[in-house]
Amino acid sequence: MTTGLIFGKFLPVHKGHLALIEFARQQCDRLIVSMSITPDDPISPKFRLRWLTELLAPYPTIEVVAEPDDFHDPDLPLWEATKLWAAFIKRRFPTVSVFFSSEAYAIPLAYHSGLRHISFDPPRQQVPVSATLIRQHPFQYWDYIPDVVRPHFVKKICLYGPESVGKTTLAKQLAIDYQTIFVPEMARSLITSNEFTSNDFVRIGQAQTQAVQVAERQANRLLFCDTDVITTQIYSNLYLREVSPVLQELEQQVHYDIYFLLDIDVPWVADDLRDQGDRRPEMLARFRYELDRRGLNYVLIGGSYTDRLTSIKTTIEKLLNGFRLTN
Repeated sequence: MTTGLIFGKFLPVHKGHLALIEFARQQCDRLIVSMSITPDDPISPKFRLRWLTELLAPYPTIEVVAEPDDFHDPDLPLWEATKLWAAFIKRRFPTVSVFFSSEAYAIPLAYHSGLRHISFDPPRQQVPVSATLIRQHPFQYWDYIPDVVRPHFVKKICLYGPESVGKTTLAKQLAIDYQTIFVPEMARSLITSNEFTSNDFVRIGQAQTQAVQVAERQANRLLFCDTDVITTQIYSNLYLREVSPVLQELEQQVHYDIYFLLDIDVPWVADDLRDQGDRRPEMLARFRYELDRRGLNYVLIGGSYTDRLTSIKTTIEKLLNGFRLTN
């Protein structure tokens, strides 16, 4: 019975890794995929292990394990480092007889370990990508990122501000222009009047959070969100003079890469639920204060609808190209 081994950091796992794993699986009775962990890994081990486990769950002959890389020393010469790796493999995986890789370390590792090595596409011609390239330019290599991993790299963008400033209209248009989806304001589907209880606001916050978490698995690079849980807290405080701790906990479950705070320099449009038309400057100040006190990244957007759309797109292009955005 042949037991094979693949190991790596999988930062993140991508389609090149999956091609290597499939190549190895076809040549082994049993395959161990070992994920190495070091303290300075830029992606949490919890996420990486979950991604690998989910992706490889359909294959009963593959075992996924996570192992601390106690030999991680960037200053150690490769020859000496592979001696340590070889000793660890023999001790930790005594049944392994062959390992698979695309890396240069394979030759000295095979020498020190006495294991057979089978190489897979070292020049990466079949799947021309690396984890480093994906981390640096995820949208350029989007097609090489498995669906389960993509939410980690989706940029979540919040259209934020008081009533009647164009959040919904802009979110819909931006989703069309960037060929993705948007998350609507869930309160609109849950309430019929402005008579609230604390439980109503908790229900709204839960629905908004769940909608974002579902949508980020379907989004194409960007996810536009028409409001957030901070907004729910603002209105809870406005109507009830209290904010449930549950809303504060929900706020921590979703991170937005940037907020667009929409200014009130557009006409007020009334409807059955909007009732703060006479307090627009005060409400804008409340919204801005909540961003400032949290130190969140935002851009104030004003002008006509066309001006707003143009300004938002300009900032998004900077975000996509990796520019650091500040207030």
